[in-house]
Amino acid sequence: MKGRSYLLLIAAMALSLSIAAQENPVTFNAFAEASYLYNFSNPDSPDNAFRVFDYRKNELRLDMVEFVLQKPVSGPGDFGFRVDAAAGQSVPHLTASYGLFRNTETGKTRSYDVHQLFLSWIAPVGKGLRIDAGKFVTPFGSEVIDGYDGYNDNQSRSFLFGYSIPYAHTGLKASYPLGEKVTAALFVVQGWDNFRDNNNGKSFGLQAIVTPSAKWTIYLTAMGGPEQNDNTHNKRYVYNAVAACKISDNWSAGADLVFGTEKGAVEAGRGADWSGVAGYAKYAFNDKVSLAARAELFTDSDGARTGTAQTLREITFTPSVKLGKNFVLRGDLRF
Repeated sequence: MKGRSYLLLIAAMALSLSIAAQENPVTFNAFAEASYLYNFSNPDSPDNAFRVFDYRKNELRLDMVEFVLQKPVSGPGDFGFRVDAAAGQSVPHLTASYGLFRNTETGKTRSYDVHQLFLSWIAPVGKGLRIDAGKFVTPFGSEVIDGYDGYNDNQSRSFLFGYSIPYAHTGLKASYPLGEKVTAALFVVQGWDNFRDNNNGKSFGLQAIVTPSAKWTIYLTAMGGPEQNDNTHNKRYVYNAVAACKISDNWSAGADLVFGTEKGAVEAGRGADWSGVAGYAKYAFNDKVSLAARAELFTDSDGARTGTAQTLREITFTPSVKLGKNFVLRGDLRF
């Protein structure tokens, strides 16, 4: 498949509903997304190569229906929780963690998943030490798994999202504000997409969220640890920098850079690495109509992430129309 290009058109619909009684701090939210994709290259396989959630061609799919039950924390001494349960034809099959809806021996998944399942607590002393324990989505990357509280400007996911970083972690996360402009976080987790650990080691991560001004936010994240089955000697490391900028009332932009390395990922005793960069831009014509663009380059030097030593490139344009308060229609044109 090296060197082959695709022109793809995607139409997607998203619905988000929120129900919360003011006298009750526990909230319930729902989100649904359906899409249709047509591949102009018409490959022999029913699947599109090197795609993430939109991997089936010429098919109408209910990508995901998600329900979120949570009690947010906001002040010292608060206890809370969050549960994100999802079902669908596309997303749960990819995001399922090993040991939780993904068989640890066969890798088989189901059409449902729990994206997040964690408890939260804010220490009653100090400046706001927050502890989260359980399964939570990864802090890496510019793009997210769509949900009621946020979805990407582009419908299709980047190569960086699908191949360079994890989807979720299970473990402990501690975050602490170092001032008005900097928040630091520490992670101790089972590893990449593991609900149940696949070896005797743990992965450790650090993140700094820097807000130089009201218009700029920078995320610096790193994680390292053993990720191979029954092997604690070969370590995987990934480093990520994300920047988001609100240029004006109409314009916004962002960038995502990642570099990863792992010993023994392809050949025993030999290291492998991967890297990528993505740029984002969005123009809002008004509060209902917008146009987003993404361009990226992902290099898998040794084939550790995609199975083939190659460089992948793509550019995507996404018009979006809000049809009411809780309904969004998006079209993806991807080369």
